[in-house]
Amino acid sequence: MRNFIFLIVLFFVFQWLLKKLRRANERAQQGDAQAGGATAGGASGARRTNHGNGAASHDAPQLADPLIRCAQCGVHTPRSESIVVAGQRFCCADHARHYAARPTGRDAR
Repeated sequence: MRNFIFLIVLFFVFQWLLKKLRRANERAQQGDAQAGGATAGGASGARRTNHGNGAASHDAPQLADPLIRCAQCGVHTPRSESIVVAGQRFCCADHARHYAARPTGRDAR
């Protein structure tokens, strides 16, 4: 019975030590990243921080283009793929042509 309790205590001590080592390693990597950013590319003055997930924020993927609603059908498309006609954005050329051919002003009556 004493051996069993000893193994349980040993397990928890080992887990605690591993956690301490991981934190120390993350702090060392964070310090290296901040020092490297300050000397190599520190012109922007931005600080890179670790958000606790093991990856630095500069490794995060970039966000996609914002989605724009088509003025004709209402479908959302990426801004880079949308077509602009008369200040309106469209999901495809057919909708842009249909909108441009639509009568406006006095012709709409």
